[in-house]
Amino acid sequence: QVQLVESGGGLVQAGDSLRLSCAASGRTFRSYVMGWFRQAPGKEREFVASISWSGGGTYYADSVKGRFTISRDNAKNTVYLQMNSLKPEDTAVYYCAAKPNWAIATMRSSSTYDYWGQGTQVTVSS
Repeated sequence: QVQLVESGGGLVQAGDSLRLSCAASGRTFRSYVMGWFRQAPGKEREFVASISWSGGGTYYADSVKGRFTISRDNAKNTVYLQMNSLKPEDTAVYYCAAKPNWAIATMRSSSTYDYWGQGTQVTVSS
């Protein structure tokens, strides 16, 4: 069982940066692949980024590649999402999620993630 709590969201202007954090409970954090998803009003939840157990592997949606960076600190049971050059279209509720397997074919599929946080709101004004 893993419990996830996101923080770091807020209201920023286009071009600004934010860093989201996701704190996980339990001693098995390092056993999980961690991902970030987002959901804008009226839209489906979409994949943003994921990171392997050790942090050596990362995978990004094309829409955020080069602007967002996912990282993790297994000693702190925390995964981060550094978001730079934010755009109004990045506005959404951001969720972190955990899954046991690293498989590129299923990385974007929210149904393959076992645990979810409650989400944190990110709003980017133009």
